[in-house]
Amino acid sequence: MNTKSPECYTTDLQARCLDVEVATNRFLTLPLDQFVFAELFIEEKEQKLRIVFATHEILVLGHVLQPIKTAICRLELSGLKKLPEKYHVLIPENKPKIREIIVTENKPGGSQAQAALN
Repeated sequence: MNTKSPECYTTDLQARCLDVEVATNRFLTLPLDQFVFAELFIEEKEQKLRIVFATHEILVLGHVLQPIKTAICRLELSGLKKLPEKYHVLIPENKPKIREIIVTENKPGGSQAQAALN
C-alpha cells in the first residue's frame, strides 16, 4: 500500500527543464536556463506564485507555495501539475497544494496568449 501523499510538484537536482501540465492532455516544457525570476504573493486564504521565463509566465494559485519557489530559485524544479480536488484532503497542511496553473506566452509587441488549467 502506498502511504506517500500525492505531490503537485517534482524536483531533480540535475533538472534542465520544467514540465508544466497545462491541461490533462497538454504539457509545456520550458528550459530552466531561461528562468528569469519568481515572485510569491501571500494573501489571507491563498498564495500566488509567479514564475517568469524568457518566453512564458506561469501563475500558480494555491497554498504553501514557498517550497516550489525555493525549488525554482535553485533550478531544481522539474514538474508542476494541479491535483484533482479530491486528492487535496490527502496532502498534509504543511505541503504545497496547487489549485490552478495559468500559463501566459510572452509574445513580441506586448500581446499575450493565455492557457488556464481549471
